[in-house]
Amino acid sequence: MYYYIVNFIKKHTFIRFLIVGVVNTAFSYTLYAILILTGLPYLWAFSISYIIGVLFNFQTFGRLVFKNKNNKLIFRFIGVYVVIYLLNAEGLRIADALNFNIEHKTKMLIASAILVLPMAMLSFVLNKLFVFRGAK
Repeated sequence: MYYYIVNFIKKHTFIRFLIVGVVNTAFSYTLYAILILTGLPYLWAFSISYIIGVLFNFQTFGRLVFKNKNNKLIFRFIGVYVVIYLLNAEGLRIADALNFNIEHKTKMLIASAILVLPMAMLSFVLNKLFVFRGAK
């Protein structure tokens, strides 16, 4: 059974992306949450955790997901993540402007969690098309 699971994961880029994405997201979101809970404004917390996360993600996505060790692709990767960053920041700005009857920190943590899945899907598509083209 173990062999079939490992073989399935090895053959499917998207499955590897999801698994590695969970690790990457946990890393970045934990850093974001720590910064928010220490009182840093959400945009600063998001920016810091995002920059550190992108550098971490480049290595894990390139090597583990797309089986590509070409460090020259970092500029394309950063370009993709600039797009994702701007969309994510806009989503947080919209959430910040909404008037819900909950604590601001809680609202921003929930908003960031809601944005994770759509941003991950967009990240996969953009990385597959523009950064790691031709990867299996």
